[in-house]
Amino acid sequence: MSTINRKDIRRRIHNRIRRKVVGTAERPRLAVHYSNQHIYAQVIDDAHGRTLCSASTLDKSFEAASSNVISASQVGTLLAERALASSISAVVFDRGGHLYHGKVKALADAARAGGLKF
Repeated sequence: MSTINRKDIRRRIHNRIRRKVVGTAERPRLAVHYSNQHIYAQVIDDAHGRTLCSASTLDKSFEAASSNVISASQVGTLLAERALASSISAVVFDRGGHLYHGKVKALADAARAGGLKF
């Protein structure tokens, strides 16, 4: 009997999502990932394979790097500022196989409040 590996399940879900969610130059993909210590978000143009802007709790503007809802909302706000500075206003949201709940939802809501449309 095989054991259930949560990472493999998340990767399978993410691959299923990525079949439908594709970022273009006009509407790039906002990809979210988190670990036990950090939260990462990138705006990616899949047509050219480039990261247009990114934000994470590893940035120097964060004093205490942690992976919680408050940090996720700060990362979302910072990413929205950087995306608008790069003249990106509309994105496609990619939750990365994670549930749209808690940290992922807080990051998305903060990015929407910051001016991104998705």
